[in-house]
Amino acid sequence: MFRRIKMKWCIILLVMTGSIFFLQSNAQSRYGPNDTLIVPVIVYNGDTMTYREFEPVYVFANMTPEQQAAYKKWTRLRNAVYVTYPFAIQAGSIINEINANLDRMPESKKRKAYIKSKEAELKKKFADPLTNLSVYQGKVLMKLINRETHNNCYELIKEYKGGVSARFWQTVAWVFGSSLRQLYEPNGSDAEMEKIVREVAMMYGRS
Repeated sequence: MFRRIKMKWCIILLVMTGSIFFLQSNAQSRYGPNDTLIVPVIVYNGDTMTYREFEPVYVFANMTPEQQAAYKKWTRLRNAVYVTYPFAIQAGSIINEINANLDRMPESKKRKAYIKSKEAELKKKFADPLTNLSVYQGKVLMKLINRETHNNCYELIKEYKGGVSARFWQTVAWVFGSSLRQLYEPNGSDAEMEKIVREVAMMYGRS
């Protein structure tokens, strides 16, 4: 029994020794005596040569005056959208609710009472924050309200307060270099704003 076990281990050792000798012989046939490092190769125009991929190198240069102006303009717009977008979605929600309810109110007396109550709600919620907006931010807000309601601010004021009031506020807006009639054109003049709005809207789970 002991001889059989001993014979078995001898056979295993012979097989292992033969395998190591075969691997060494195969390695010697593949690599020369001076081959110490295995490197990646590439075939270029029929020639095999070593190659290495370097890490990306970033080169920065000073912006031109035109680029600086464009970046400043974009940053100003982005900041204005971030500030005014929350007001726009809240005001848009209330205004859309008002429009939907007014369509079901044929009586003038009830419409006026309802508009007055909602006007008080809007003033309570937005009067103080909106007074802190700059003229430029106010322009952006009017654009965003148009985006949310598909009505420009002039039409909204005219609907709720009458034509005289709408014309008055249009004159005030004109004095500050703005207009209550401005529309939102996401595929035109407001394309850059639309990109920023979509970015901000994702924070509110909107699109």
